[in-house]
Amino acid sequence: MNNILELIPQREPMVMVDEFLGMGEAVSKTRFTVREDNLFVDNGQLSECGLIEHIAQSAAARIGYIFKSKNEPVPIGYIGSVNDFIISRAVKPGETIETTVKVLQEVLNITLIEARCYINDKEVASSKMKIFIKE
Repeated sequence: MNNILELIPQREPMVMVDEFLGMGEAVSKTRFTVREDNLFVDNGQLSECGLIEHIAQSAAARIGYIFKSKNEPVPIGYIGSVNDFIISRAVKPGETIETTVKVLQEVLNITLIEARCYINDKEVASSKMKIFIKE
């Protein structure tokens, strides 16, 4: 989906996903090209906070896609916890991240996901995240 703003509640300058690439039963994919003027770029690289926000918005895009396909309003979600966050290498402006979000468990309004971020098919970051959806 090209208009990511239909799927996530964030607006510029906080948008950290450019494109929702689709989803299967438990896995979705997004794409994001890091720009030099991004709020989370510091000393020539995307900060840890920027990667975490990108992962959270990738998960939000999945939820937004599901709700939009049911003609329901896109809900707001909150990061409940971040676990096992690993950065394999720095992400620099101009690089494009492709992220997979795998749902590990969904209970009521809580979703546990595992995300993996890739540049040119090489993993650069991974994390598990617990997300709460506001009802």
